Amino acid sequence: MVDPDTDLRRSDPLAELASLAETAGADVVGRTFQKRERPDPRTFVGSGKASELSRLARENRIDVLIFDHDLSPAQVRSLEKEIGRRVIDRTELILDIFATHARSKQAKLQVELAQLEYDLPRMAKMWSHIAGEQQAGGASGIGMRGPGEQQLESDRRIARKKITDLKREIVEIQKRKRREVEARGAENFTVSLVGYTNAGKSTLMNALTAAGVLVEDRLFSTLDTRTRIWALSSGIRTLLSDTVGFIRNLPHDLVTSFHATLEEVAQANLLLHVVDASHPEAEEQIASVNGVLGELGCKDSPTLLLLNKVDRFRDPVELTLLRNRHPGAILISAATRAGLDELDERLRGIVADRLVDIVADIPHSEGKLLAELAVHAVVLRKEYVNEHARMAMKVPKRLLWKIEKYRVKDGA
Repeated sequence: MVDPDTDLRRSDPLAELASLAETAGADVVGRTFQKRERPDPRTFVGSGKASELSRLARENRIDVLIFDHDLSPAQVRSLEKEIGRRVIDRTELILDIFATHARSKQAKLQVELAQLEYDLPRMAKMWSHIAGEQQAGGASGIGMRGPGEQQLESDRRIARKKITDLKREIVEIQKRKRREVEARGAENFTVSLVGYTNAGKSTLMNALTAAGVLVEDRLFSTLDTRTRIWALSSGIRTLLSDTVGFIRNLPHDLVTSFHATLEEVAQANLLLHVVDASHPEAEEQIASVNGVLGELGCKDSPTLLLLNKVDRFRDPVELTLLRNRHPGAILISAATRAGLDELDERLRGIVADRLVDIVADIPHSEGKLLAELAVHAVVLRKEYVNEHARMAMKVPKRLLWKIEKYRVKDGA
């Protein structure tokens, strides 16, 4: 169902749903939509459209119908009864994809939690449906109502306990993750890639770090956070993280469950918001990502907008219009490396604002400190004098306390 004001000439309202279905392993054989002011409370689409869907399902031998909206358990039940086919909504589809792509223990736990929280309110509807069928068969619930209610309550109790256990385990993971992220952040400038799913974040990470991350042209190919060293041309090393992509109407339970995975985003010094600029709904995708960032408490985090895939543009006027709409953004192509020098320069400027000029005589005996400076400082000049190395450098403010006692007072 789409809004009556939707301009169908500008975009395909079901293109993303079709991609999600294909990612889940479905063979998409048809699409249909309905312009409607508000959903029908019983079937979401109304009896006329439900009859049409039933006919299409029979004619095309369709097994499953997928709706690009969230449906109530009662609506799913009514639709399945009228159409005679399985019906799933957008949230169930996305949860299924996440469950299929989860690899690490952390990701699997987070997906399981989201699935249980999605299923819990649907248990009562399932059992009431069974009870209704029994009554329709003449049993009138005699001898069945008690055991059915007991089984329902037992199932709900088991689900609630599992949810509580999963939340407790995920909280512990999140605490550990936060400590790890904070420890890395104390020693490094941290950058996190965010963006709509399939915007090219993994390709960009490979281009910037030679990480060798698997790049797949499918939605939600990345569910776990990966962090690599990104060495800028100035010699400064930053930590770059790539994490799960976002999507329009990303289920709230998933966002909540994946807080541990998204800890890098919440704690990063800088967010690089990667956008597939060639996508016809790029502006809507930017808004969707900003919405999820708001849910994570990152609405005001320092962010640099990267308009990716500019190599797909053939009209230079379109590029000019794009740049005018987003004057602070950088136009890049992770695939061809176009614009990456500008990105490096911009980031060097951002990092430099956090650096302090200092001249210090570091004793040769301070091997650990010298090694740390080699990684985190920009050494402008270095000479060896007696038992120490005189170094003119730019260092992060967080390291000043380690160097202050060796500072050359006149800055010679």
